[in-house]
Amino acid sequence: MLTRRSGRIRDAHKLTRRAGRVKAGLFLAEGAQAVREAVAAGPGRVVEIMASESARDRHPAIVADAEEAGIAVTLAADDALADLSETVTPQGLVAVCRSLTLPLDDALPAAPGLVAVLAGAQDPGNAGTVIRCADAAGADAVVLTSGSVDAQGGKAVRASAGSVFHLPISADTPAEQVIAALRGRGVTVLAADGTGRQDLDAVEDAGVLAGPTAWLFGNEARGVPDEVLHQVDQVVRVPIYGRAESLNLAAAAAVCLYASARSQRRPRTSHDPC
Repeated sequence: MLTRRSGRIRDAHKLTRRAGRVKAGLFLAEGAQAVREAVAAGPGRVVEIMASESARDRHPAIVADAEEAGIAVTLAADDALADLSETVTPQGLVAVCRSLTLPLDDALPAAPGLVAVLAGAQDPGNAGTVIRCADAAGADAVVLTSGSVDAQGGKAVRASAGSVFHLPISADTPAEQVIAALRGRGVTVLAADGTGRQDLDAVEDAGVLAGPTAWLFGNEARGVPDEVLHQVDQVVRVPIYGRAESLNLAAAAAVCLYASARSQRRPRTSHDPC
């Protein structure tokens, strides 16, 4: 059984920091949902699973699937696994995974229909939730520009509820290069920002969302940087019908991504804008 003093636990603990993840090319997925999706992601994604005795007994299907895939499941002490956790109540189940972020050109298909871009987002919970929303809305990829939080950090992976394993994710490309790559693939780039002259309803009614679109979301406190706003095709605000001052990043992302998903799936008629 692995303990706090075990070399593999010490190595895994280094993955709780971004520098350690970058150096090793590995990250941690904690909890039953994340580990289940990591195992299902296919051969080579998971290096090892560490589990407490109680977690192993609670999740026999995950253990069986891992062993069938040739993934080692190693028992570890509760306190050792707690050292790898960022939660108040550790679940006793951690997968060591190979890095999943891709270069931009590898993450973007030749003709994407819907892409979510995070430009300078710093909250890992928001980043993970946006990835989850993008996955649910059927997006083709998620891109985190240079200066954004690490999508492979523990809080982001957990907030994604396993969606980090479902769609391509790219990171660390400057925003202007991301916008250029999307335009080169025939995608309309929209920035979601409260300063937008057009609101989401108007853009949807005009038929803009029916075509390939990328939604760019900015920093939680400062929004989309001005220099980036000047490069996108349109700046769009989410209309507020009640008395709330604004929506948070994850909520706005869900609204915008689903607006595009709905428009792209709606049957076209002869009266629709071209």
